[in-house]
Amino acid sequence: MKVLITGGAGFIGSHIAEELLEAGYEVVIVDLLITGKKTNIPLGARFYKRDIREKLDDIFQKEQPDYVIHQAAQVSVGASMKEPVYDSRTNVVGTVNLLQACVTYKVKKFVFASSAAVYGNPEYLPIDENHSVSPLSFYGLSKWTAEMYIRRFSDIYGLSYTILRYANVYGMRQDTQGEAGVIAIFTDELLHGRSPVVFGDGGQTRDFIFVKDVARANRLALEAGDGETINVGSGSRVSLIELIRLLENTMAQPVIPVFEEEREGDIRESVLANQKAADLLGWQQRYSLAEGISRTVTYRRSELFRRIS
Repeated sequence: MKVLITGGAGFIGSHIAEELLEAGYEVVIVDLLITGKKTNIPLGARFYKRDIREKLDDIFQKEQPDYVIHQAAQVSVGASMKEPVYDSRTNVVGTVNLLQACVTYKVKKFVFASSAAVYGNPEYLPIDENHSVSPLSFYGLSKWTAEMYIRRFSDIYGLSYTILRYANVYGMRQDTQGEAGVIAIFTDELLHGRSPVVFGDGGQTRDFIFVKDVARANRLALEAGDGETINVGSGSRVSLIELIRLLENTMAQPVIPVFEEEREGDIRESVLANQKAADLLGWQQRYSLAEGISRTVTYRRSELFRRIS
């Protein structure tokens, strides 16, 4: 079976590609390499440098993928607030373009990377998939809009799909430039002897999930969870202050954060219920936060030493 992964040279997409190759799938990657890196592409995957907002008929016609896993996106909350047109063109128009190609070339299933950002500030915790949707940022809004297009394409054309709403994903290869995951940013700052910046009072909570757990959820979604929207998270919430203390212990160094004002569009509390992923996908979290951070810190240290040498 052949899987086309958009954003497959990126942080999460490259881990999905590895997961699928190890499971025996044939993998095709489409990535514009804006945030993705060619060095992330695993051996055995075929690569096309293309923009998902443009017609991809030649690739679909040549490769005839059985499945599409759509990871490519504009993922910065801050950038979405500053440039909502760019955000919507990438996250909405790009998704619709792929959906049309999937229908035209009879793709069996479309797996979509959505986000906990669609929920907005929670009415209750943990947030399950029945929670109301009220995104605070244009990023969350664009992900929700893309979800609605996916459901409508399914209703009209019979396209099978699974939507995965990610918690805060972290791990190896996460970009530390610009707005990236807080664990990647904090780790990089500490390795360079700088104080991490916390927006707000540090009491805000997040649900952190290791990238390899997310990659496995995508593999499982190829064969299960048809027509479903499923959270992918740890089910545990951790404050940024608690995260800093965990990094302090892992890296064996004191951490003194710098506090700045909260950013527009940021959510105060977030933790996702994950029972549906267990019930429908047979998915379970395998990596604790402590283990995931340890692996991430080891990776970041080796990357830093490699660049220096």
